[in-house]
Amino acid sequence: MLARFGVVCAVLGLLALGGWLYARDWAPSREEFPTQGVSVSSADGTIEWGTLAAQGADFAYIRAASGGHFRDPAFEANWAAARAAGMRYGAVLEFSLCAKASDQATGFMTMVPRDNAALPPVIRLAFEPGCRARLGQDAVLSELNTLINLIESHAGTSVVLNVSDDFDAQYGIASGINRTLWLDRNFFPPDSEKRKWVMWTASDMRHIDGIEGPVRWDAMAR
Repeated sequence: MLARFGVVCAVLGLLALGGWLYARDWAPSREEFPTQGVSVSSADGTIEWGTLAAQGADFAYIRAASGGHFRDPAFEANWAAARAAGMRYGAVLEFSLCAKASDQATGFMTMVPRDNAALPPVIRLAFEPGCRARLGQDAVLSELNTLINLIESHAGTSVVLNVSDDFDAQYGIASGINRTLWLDRNFFPPDSEKRKWVMWTASDMRHIDGIEGPVRWDAMAR
């Protein structure tokens, strides 16, 4: 009995290892999603941008700021390096329920130059572990509209909203604000009949040469 239990555990362990190895290397089909790239920040450490581009990253979305006070110390270097590597590049602001829209916009605009070659700016909408504020829907949509207007005036183009499922479920972002959506869904594309989207975080587990550790791997809709 103990021997059989040991065999079962060993098989389960091998299956788990095989699944992890598959997940760490997986990316969507290029035939279905020809344009793919990464989301990065200072948390990813030093990035070898030439290697990353050679591994098939067509674009990079780079965190510029988070909330009203944090400004990513690696943004300027990553922005310049992505451009030098021949990749498309865009900036991300991580929205916070614990900061005023005007402060968040100021942080973003201070970090991100107006660049006609850049991809549309992204506002990421997800619950922060360190922020317990839960405003009402009307208040959140009002703050977001203020933030969107300020960033779009600065960038000269419409923003993309990268919204997590739980944030959207609580605040109705997809139905409350008319902007292009970027959705999160590991391994399986979101249902475009329910919510139209142009970008998809296909995996937050992928390992790729040029970045240490797992990276968010993104795919654009055709």
